[in-house]
Amino acid sequence: MSKSGFPLLGIMGGGQLGRMMALAALRMGFKVRFLSPHSSGPMQGLGEQMVGPWTDKDVLQDFVEGCSAITVESEWAPAEEVKAILPEGVALWPSPATLQLIRHKGIQNTTLQKAGLPLPAFCCCASLDEVHNAVEAFGFPVMFKRFEGSYDGYGNATVRFPEEIQQAWDDLAAEDGLLVEAWAPFVRELSVLVCRRADGAHVEYPVVYTEQKDHRCHAVEAPAPSLFPDVEAEARRVALAAVEAVGGVGIMGVELFEMKDGTVLVNELAPRPHNTGHYTIEACHTSQFENHVRAVLGLSLGNPNLRVPAAVMINILGHRSGEAAPDGLDDALAVEGAAIHLYNKPQVRPKRKMGHVTITGDDVKTVRARAEHAASLIQL
Repeated sequence: MSKSGFPLLGIMGGGQLGRMMALAALRMGFKVRFLSPHSSGPMQGLGEQMVGPWTDKDVLQDFVEGCSAITVESEWAPAEEVKAILPEGVALWPSPATLQLIRHKGIQNTTLQKAGLPLPAFCCCASLDEVHNAVEAFGFPVMFKRFEGSYDGYGNATVRFPEEIQQAWDDLAAEDGLLVEAWAPFVRELSVLVCRRADGAHVEYPVVYTEQKDHRCHAVEAPAPSLFPDVEAEARRVALAAVEAVGGVGIMGVELFEMKDGTVLVNELAPRPHNTGHYTIEACHTSQFENHVRAVLGLSLGNPNLRVPAAVMINILGHRSGEAAPDGLDDALAVEGAAIHLYNKPQVRPKRKMGHVTITGDDVKTVRARAEHAASLIQL
């Protein structure tokens, strides 16, 4: 971090995660500079905005000039190109090495497996013959995952019958094939956020329950209801070990499967603020976004614990295609305790994340009913 003046944080990307990072940084009095290949609604009105080809050396030189640290809001940002032109003393977190381990699902799983972490059985299949062999070994159903570019349910397929294999291969396979995972008969899905500095100092957020619909996060309940202490401890242990295995710096989301026997398996890692951590803005002493900013700037990390008994976050997704215009916002704001976050995306698409609602309170069940109601009132 710069030793004089207020820190300037460079954010590569212009989506909602960058927006919420910027809001946290600006609240602390820091300066923010965005770089995005295209102008976007979420970054509008926040800090300095640069739009241009973000692999161009001249554009990157202008972007990093004067920055105290650089971070990315997506694992797909060109961190390698930024690293090559960084001035001495300017940090880039997460590092390109971490991003390379996580971008490719096969490399991610192999890295975690070598570190001794629990995962569903998997096979990196380079050919259709290898896929058939993996399916025969694992049995139906199985998960097919695109090696790179899969997120929010895109790039995944649940294969239940032999006649579905060819189509899933055609849809998802790259030149190096795809990932086949044995189906994990989990009780529920959990998530743990870990924030880590470059020196290894870290904090862990509460274990939360995350509910998926169509492979996309619909709801997050914090803390995860009816969680046995030994499962909670194991989830925290596995999450921290996974982040350390990939050398993560900043906030990272660790998605987990809770199994019937009380064990947990790693599902996926996200080297950035995570959808399952949006509740932390209202519910925790220090949000995931603020701690991410602190970590990449090398500052002291804040308290990650809940400051309320319970919190629920519900995603607001698009239901049509066209120009976004919020309808029902006033009614949603009238719901007791509703914290509405809209991402200022000008265009809406079916299932596109357009915002979220968080409500805190005394118990998860009551809070969830109000949060679901508030989110249902907003049509974009």
